[in-house]
Amino acid sequence: MFQRVAREILSGLTVAIVALPLAIAFGITATGTSEGALVGLYGAIFAGFFAAVFGGTPGQVTGPTGPITVVATGVIAEHGLEGAFLAFIMAGAFQILFGLCRLGSLIRFIPHPVVSGFMGGIALIIILGELDQVQSSFLVVAGTIVLMLVSARVIKSIPASLIALVLMTVVLRFMDSLLQDVRVGPVPLNTAIDYIGQIPESIPSITIPELSGSLLLTLLLPALSIALLGSIDSLLTSVVMDNITGNRHRSNKELIGQGLGNAASGLFGGLASAGATVRSVVNVRSGGRTALSAATHSVILLALVIGLGAVVQYIPLAVLSGILILTAVGMFDWESLRKAHASPRGDVAVMFATMIVTVLVDLTVAVAVGVALALAVHVVKSRRRKASIVHDGAGTYRIEGPLSFLSVDRVFSTLRSDRSNLSLSLKDVDYMDMSGAKALLTFIDHSHKSGVELGIKDLPPHVANRLTALANDEQRDKLETVVKDRPTELR
Repeated sequence: MFQRVAREILSGLTVAIVALPLAIAFGITATGTSEGALVGLYGAIFAGFFAAVFGGTPGQVTGPTGPITVVATGVIAEHGLEGAFLAFIMAGAFQILFGLCRLGSLIRFIPHPVVSGFMGGIALIIILGELDQVQSSFLVVAGTIVLMLVSARVIKSIPASLIALVLMTVVLRFMDSLLQDVRVGPVPLNTAIDYIGQIPESIPSITIPELSGSLLLTLLLPALSIALLGSIDSLLTSVVMDNITGNRHRSNKELIGQGLGNAASGLFGGLASAGATVRSVVNVRSGGRTALSAATHSVILLALVIGLGAVVQYIPLAVLSGILILTAVGMFDWESLRKAHASPRGDVAVMFATMIVTVLVDLTVAVAVGVALALAVHVVKSRRRKASIVHDGAGTYRIEGPLSFLSVDRVFSTLRSDRSNLSLSLKDVDYMDMSGAKALLTFIDHSHKSGVELGIKDLPPHVANRLTALANDEQRDKLETVVKDRPTELR
């Protein structure tokens, strides 16, 4: 018992170290001022704590994220910080309502290409937003990125972002004057270095916003946009956590927890937040499996914030830009992009359309457009809407119909059980999209980890081709072990 609690607390400490520079960077990006450092940190502290305690995904870490920051930036620019905090509270109330109405279950119908395109679009928005710092402090941004890449390979025990933040801040205290107006001929490499500057040190306290009917009406759409985006972002992270741990999150409970977290964040002057994929994965890999580790991360950040102002003022904005740019690069679904040539053309079109609409129009519109396009592709490719599972009485389960984003969650939820062996026939699968292939490969992974003896037979050539094209090397090896009467494509 003691060892388990100690492991959870240590994992929370690790995540807090990872979250510190990201919360500061996202907060300053959203507000455009040094005050944003505290706004970002308060978001990680209060939204992170309440979402951990009341959410439905054990071990998931909540804090400011790229998608939420992009929307919050526009709300703060238009309505100011006070108006934005009220919008965050309203967004939290919407999320609680979503959970009570059981809308969280709809996450299973978001196709994989939409998720890939959405995250890629967010990554592009973040990178484009940092171009001003790249232009004025290219050497510092580039040095930060190189230092993070090198330290990530050499030092595994300390987050690369923290190493870069500390080392670059210390070095630039002595080399600031040398990096002013550095040029190669007419090309400027470093014209100036800007710093966060002094931030107010204070213990967070609840601030009740002034309410008026006209203000609430004005903030209704921004709050709804934050709620929708935060819900999608959080539940996608929950799905990632399920894939890693093999557990099943409770999506509606997670929405209620996220809503309470964002409401608390707005009341304490923090940035709206959502389930953060990178921080959640770090938590799980560090040994965190329960709400204790995620809540501990928030408590540790609160302890750091109380005396952090004197140190934070010396952090160069270009260092934070380097951290954000490398974080954004990691948000791209590189595996799907590399395999776009072998993926279904309809899925590739959905992915890039979602990415483009995310950058040029709006994030929530992009998700709606992506899902609509995916439905259109499904209608064209398959006459049947969903797949069904038939037990032949001889111990074999047969999937009939399209194995697509509309049916994979129900199909593989049904097939998961305590049985020690499972025989699966895919003879009657007439269509498989990227979501179906990814779900089947993940199911094979989970079966292998759980010790289930899985056998797949009657694999049609089009299904074999798709699985082989989209599987990584490890998944391809597992696929070869479970497929009986293997077709030529898997030999």
